[in-house]
Amino acid sequence: MFKKILIANRGEIAIRVIRSCRSMNISSVAVYSEADRDSLHVMLADEAYEIGPAPSNQSYLNIDKLIEVCKKAGVDAIHPGYGFLSENAEFVKRVEAEGITFIGPTVDNIVSMGDKLASRELMKDAGVPTVPGSPGAITDVAEAEKVAEKIGYPVIIKASAGGGGKGIRVVLDPKELASSFRACQSEGKNYFSDDRVFIERFIQNPKHIEIQVFGDKHGNVVHLFERECSVQRRHQKVIEESPSISVPDTVRETMGSVAVKAAESIKYVGAGTIEFIFDNNTKEFFFMEMNTRLQVEHPITELVTGTDLVREQILVAAGNKLSFKQEDLKQTGHAIELRICAEDPMTFIPSPGAIRRYREPTGPFIRVDGGAYQGYEIPIFYDPMIAKVVAWGHDRQECINRLHRALGEYMITGVKTNINLHRNILKHPKFLSGEYTTQFIEQEISGKTQEDMFMFVDDRVFLISAAIEAYNHAKSNNNFKYNPNSQWKQLGRVKQLRH
Repeated sequence: MFKKILIANRGEIAIRVIRSCRSMNISSVAVYSEADRDSLHVMLADEAYEIGPAPSNQSYLNIDKLIEVCKKAGVDAIHPGYGFLSENAEFVKRVEAEGITFIGPTVDNIVSMGDKLASRELMKDAGVPTVPGSPGAITDVAEAEKVAEKIGYPVIIKASAGGGGKGIRVVLDPKELASSFRACQSEGKNYFSDDRVFIERFIQNPKHIEIQVFGDKHGNVVHLFERECSVQRRHQKVIEESPSISVPDTVRETMGSVAVKAAESIKYVGAGTIEFIFDNNTKEFFFMEMNTRLQVEHPITELVTGTDLVREQILVAAGNKLSFKQEDLKQTGHAIELRICAEDPMTFIPSPGAIRRYREPTGPFIRVDGGAYQGYEIPIFYDPMIAKVVAWGHDRQECINRLHRALGEYMITGVKTNINLHRNILKHPKFLSGEYTTQFIEQEISGKTQEDMFMFVDDRVFLISAAIEAYNHAKSNNNFKYNPNSQWKQLGRVKQLRH
């Protein structure tokens, strides 16, 4: 077993890996940029090394610096977390050339699934259902128009190397095809140095269902059931749950088998996710892409299956066989994850800054994966996610009820957050019925006024929170005086008259 592991990442995922390392008696090594000097993952690791300025291309993406730290710290392995270099084949090659184990898939796995065009053809050959589309890359607008006409509108244009919501355009009207095609090409070139694009039929109001798969170096592959990730904004996930309320048991079983087949076809090693587009009307599903890494939303799979996926990643990377077989895995209860972000809940614009007060929810069956604390400053250089609030319940409604309690306990001041967005979604009729799709936020939330958006939230919560904040602030300054005609009391009277 490894004695020391470097985590080539930051924030909550670095903390998540550190915790599994500690439970396995493995020393952990953190790395941090200048902006992350006071981050919690730096404090929790056994060792920590600065690797450069705040911009990620000068720190967390600096392969030479990471390798230098590996040598200095004497690590046996590297865990990449997600994002950054987690799916970078050149990084894996370099790590292995230095005699260090990469805790993740093989170079071939990453290369074969990193190109959307190539991966789609591989899946076709393996008998995995794929969305009807162009047979390969589209080189010009004229060809794109012919393919789109053959497939039928609406269509979706995708950059071959795209990801994270970049290089994707939905085209409803033929008049928009040319501009959307060029935009995808441009984003593909700018973000991924690859301007190849392809076209697929766009399934309107689909669901996003993904299957967690796991393979070892001995040829064993299993699936750990599905996660529904349909609540999204700008192609970025906001809420995930397992199991999906929309997938029938027979389809769930088929999706799992297909996902295993897909992973076996490339001799996949480690944790990975097969993502499907799911037509809620016909219950058909089509391969979309494979993420060759641990997913942000992995905690909900851990809660419904009782597994530690990070621990399993480490064991598999060390050469062990999977510690469970397919027949050992069961879905028990229901789990939902909420991504708490420092952003405006109306516009989704990031809201970096210092957190003045911070209190995480606790209690039965609530899990918070985060890295924030009171006084912590959320930097402008990285993803604005503060934490993931995850709940488990015997059924979906109990899980939702526990999340309401958790959000009621969660206190974050100093920056804007999307906590109230989550409160609204959890009470929205379409979410409760399971009718929501990937267009849910766009159709039900975006463009609404703040008054409309907060229609499902009891606004007394805001008044109580503001009053507590004002009281604590005044008391801490030793100038608290009781005022029977305070502005809070007056505001309460105004509200009573108004209602």
